[in-house]
Amino acid sequence: MAGEANLQELIKGISPKLHDGEYVFCTVKNIDKIPRKDTICEFKEQEGTTIVIEKNKADSLQLKYEFIASWITLTIHSALDAVGLTAAIATELTKHKISCNVVAGYFHDHIFVDVKDAKLAINCLIRMSEI
Repeated sequence: MAGEANLQELIKGISPKLHDGEYVFCTVKNIDKIPRKDTICEFKEQEGTTIVIEKNKADSLQLKYEFIASWITLTIHSALDAVGLTAAIATELTKHKISCNVVAGYFHDHIFVDVKDAKLAINCLIRMSEI
């Protein structure tokens, strides 16, 4: 099942969903010490493996982090080769001084924003989709 690639359709259909909880980005040298069932995602980098994990789980594992985020899923099935969605989202959030970290999954795009900005970010994305 192919995802949506048309930028106008993607924006109209983003239907953002705010997940409960707080999430953090951590880096670990040995991913084997982290239960995979606990991670949201991971990315291998030369310096270590970056993981996104619930804050309470990171705390229980005594992992260090600097940024506490809320997780928003754009529920439209976006094509991996769609052009412009990340830029459009980042541009809209930038207008409101909201930093975002975007992770693309196979079906959906996921945005992590500072917890203090979560409600504003959701409102911005909803307004954006209504234009």
